[in-house]
Amino acid sequence: MRIRLKALVASLGGQLIGNADTQVSGIAPLSDASASQITFLSNPKFRPQVSQTQAAAIILSAADDAVVGSDYHGARIVASNPYAYFARAAQFFAAKNAIPVVPGIHPAASIDPAADVALSAYIGPHAVIGSGAVIGENVYIDAGCVIGAGVKVGAASRLYPHVTVYHACEIGRRAIIHSGVVIGADGFGFANESGVWIKIPQIGRVLIGDDVEIGANTTIDRGALADTVIEEGVKLDNQIQIAHNCHIGAHTAIAACAGIAGSARIGKYCSIGGAAMIHGHITIVDHVHVSAGTLASRSISEPGQYTGFYPIAKHGDWEKSAALVRNLNTMREKIRALEKSVKQLTEKDNE
Repeated sequence: MRIRLKALVASLGGQLIGNADTQVSGIAPLSDASASQITFLSNPKFRPQVSQTQAAAIILSAADDAVVGSDYHGARIVASNPYAYFARAAQFFAAKNAIPVVPGIHPAASIDPAADVALSAYIGPHAVIGSGAVIGENVYIDAGCVIGAGVKVGAASRLYPHVTVYHACEIGRRAIIHSGVVIGADGFGFANESGVWIKIPQIGRVLIGDDVEIGANTTIDRGALADTVIEEGVKLDNQIQIAHNCHIGAHTAIAACAGIAGSARIGKYCSIGGAAMIHGHITIVDHVHVSAGTLASRSISEPGQYTGFYPIAKHGDWEKSAALVRNLNTMREKIRALEKSVKQLTEKDNE
């Protein structure tokens, strides 16, 4: 489906320079875009590609437009945040080209009579909907999903194949939950008595806010007594473990293979890098950025970027320490040489 640039700008904003009637059918990177597509420039290092791209139009900042705008043959959309504009443009095209979802329940699905499924929802083959579950308007539940008793799924959410949501958990509106996700499994709760592990029943829930996306094979454990909470706008990558009673603040993003131990509280607008480890029972304030592979073993009370395996520190302090560690061998040799010189001078003075 082709659209005119003026329709795109009318929907998303920005300053359009050039032919407003230019028609485009999709979006692609600078190096790959065809004459029927729109592209974007979000990093100045790619400025040299602007003059070579075949794209019909380009999204760029005012600063980039001042430098390379005259080198470009097509229309330009000037935006304050070209990368965010690109994301919204991609959503725009995806919505225009999406295959409409036909509501209904597949004959191979299993729906408990006590479940409440909106007429506008779709339930795929071999999906199971438990007693008392509430499935909202325009929800799409794909093949093989299991929705436990009393679960609530908010309007316009999409669950891809083989998602499992245990009993009593709640999912907000417009959630995107990818295949293999497990929400509400028991947390790792045991008491030790004379070397024997005694299970602590996990009777809390998982509460997920609006506009949350959860990547494939991520697991979120239910609370032991209180609830595990994922606030609105949180974005979780693939293969993340979030343990019982964690609280993840709104609009925080966590990259793949991170592990969040029980009862950790992470603030709003944070980012956690891939394979980072967050200890249990610690608190991380808003606007903290934990670098990939970092072990956060204590609470963080100030915003900023934190990096390191030993012990965690402000990013700038960690870089200084890392530089010192890297040069320890050279420093050792210099110290040995200095000690040898001092010893020789001392011996000479004593003669």
